[in-house]
Amino acid sequence: MSTADDDRIALDLPWNAAALRLLEDPYVFLATGPRRHGDWAEDVLALMHREVPDPRDWLRIDGDRTNDARDAVPAYPFAPPPAAGFRDRLHELEPAGAVTALAVMAEEWGHGLPVRDRPDREHLLADARFLLDRYGPDARFWTNARDAASDPARDFVRAGLEGTEVHGFLTSEYIKGLDLFEELGLIAVSDDEVGVFWSIGAY
Repeated sequence: MSTADDDRIALDLPWNAAALRLLEDPYVFLATGPRRHGDWAEDVLALMHREVPDPRDWLRIDGDRTNDARDAVPAYPFAPPPAAGFRDRLHELEPAGAVTALAVMAEEWGHGLPVRDRPDREHLLADARFLLDRYGPDARFWTNARDAASDPARDFVRAGLEGTEVHGFLTSEYIKGLDLFEELGLIAVSDDEVGVFWSIGAY
């Protein structure tokens, strides 16, 4: 269901190629933007509203960028809270937990083999680790998964995509017969960039 933001994207860039290997097939949102605010939640909001470009002009995956559902819900599929409300819906992850949170997004909600049972499991984890390396060794990570509040090193691959309860960031609006019913989000924050990775279940 996801599509790359630009079909002409350079696949010879290793980061772009890894992103497509991992996340091209499921319904996901992937975008990176610049850090312009003291509160990085403001920068995440700018990404969700498609207000800023990728600082390096690398791949975005955003099948809803031109969706006219955004006429009704500007950040569609998101209906995020104000920046001040992010802290109530996010929990910090250790880097190892962040890698598994991103890798498990290769699953599709309710379909196919979970990542933990796939023969290419280690390759998926390697791609996830490589994508997050973009944000540097001092990057910090947050997720909307409730379990991370008590386990910042949570192994999302072992739990599986559907074994996760979350704080909601998606819209509850029912537009064009599409109901958004599941999600898992990961936010990466460095001194210079913010990355947003979101897996979405819909029917």
